[in-house]
Amino acid sequence: MTPISSRTINNATIVAELTDLYLQYETALCTNDLATMDALFWHTPEVVRFGATENLYGIEAIRNFRQNRPTVNLQREIAHLQVVTFGQDTASVTVEFSKVIEGILRSGRQSQTWYRFPEGWKIVSAHVSLLPISEPSPAPTPTV
Repeated sequence: MTPISSRTINNATIVAELTDLYLQYETALCTNDLATMDALFWHTPEVVRFGATENLYGIEAIRNFRQNRPTVNLQREIAHLQVVTFGQDTASVTVEFSKVIEGILRSGRQSQTWYRFPEGWKIVSAHVSLLPISEPSPAPTPTV
């Protein structure tokens, strides 16, 4: 195993490449472009996607979920995107986002692990979660 000190972390070229790929994924997600989303995921039973309400194991489960999910209100706003690369072939992408769900502005987060295969970069693991809905703070009680 190569010591961590001799690996390249955050090679600017690879960070830019993965940022571009992630933005392609984001556009595909928000426009329900199933072909692009599918092309960016690893086509194997070992790929995993944990969603806000589902645990999907394998590319067939991920495809089935995407083909049957609602296709309205897919837009979301990215608040923070971070790409960290490890060597030439592994990367982590994390995102904070917000979107309106059932009339309520919700905050969420997403993480993906990407690996470069001979055929190109693929998402090998993904996770999406929503933060709990914040209750408005009660008005301060006046003091006498």
